[in-house]
Amino acid sequence: MNYLTRQLLNHKEIKLLKTELDNEDLPWEDGKKTAGDHAAKVKNNLQLKKDSVIARKYGDLIIKKILNETLIKSFVIPKKIHGTMFTKSTKGMKYGCHIDNPYMASGRADLSFTIFINSKDEYEGGELCIEKLDKEEDFKLNSGEIIIYPSTYLHSVKEIMNGERLVFVGWIESYVKSIEQREYLFDLDASARSLLAKHGRSEELDLIFKSYSNLLRILGD
Repeated sequence: MNYLTRQLLNHKEIKLLKTELDNEDLPWEDGKKTAGDHAAKVKNNLQLKKDSVIARKYGDLIIKKILNETLIKSFVIPKKIHGTMFTKSTKGMKYGCHIDNPYMASGRADLSFTIFINSKDEYEGGELCIEKLDKEEDFKLNSGEIIIYPSTYLHSVKEIMNGERLVFVGWIESYVKSIEQREYLFDLDASARSLLAKHGRSEELDLIFKSYSNLLRILGD
C-alpha cells in the first residue's frame, strides 16, 4: 500500500474549521513564499500565515488528531509532523507538477499529506494528482478525509475551474525512511492486530509483536 486515505475530522470539527477560515480578516499570503525554487515556478495558491492564531490553534489540534489514529501511526511510524499549513485555491489557481523538498527547515519529508476541508461539491477541478512509474491517480476526497502518500512521488493540484478549495497540508518525518520497509512493517502490524482481535493473546502472537518491535529497532533511525 503506497498511500492511505481515512476520515480524520468529524462533522462538528469540519463545520468549525470552515467557519473560522471564512473570516475575511485572515492573513492569507502567496503560497510561493514557502515553496522551493522549482516548485515556486508552478505554485499558484494562497496559504494562511503559519504564525497566525488560527493556523497555530487548529494546526496543533489536527496534528493531535493524526497522532491519535492507530492506523495512521502504523502506516507512517511518525517521528515528527511538520511544515503544516492551511492553503486556499480559487478559480484559476493550480499547483503544477513538482516534488517536495527532501529536507526542510522543519524536518525531513518522508510522507506528504492533504486533509480536505470543504466539500468536493463546492468546487470544480482541484484534484490532487499523484504520479507513479506506471500511472497517475487523481484524488478529490470528502470533507475531513486525509490522504497520506510518499513525498518521493511527483504530484500536482489541477486548476480550480470554479469555487474554492480549502485544505490542510503537511509532511511527516518517519522513523523508517524506506517506503518498502514501512509497508512490510505496516502489513505485519495490521496482521498481528487482526489476529489479536479475532483470537486474543497467544504465545505465537507475542512472538510476532516481538519480531515487529525488534525489526523497528533495526530499521528505524
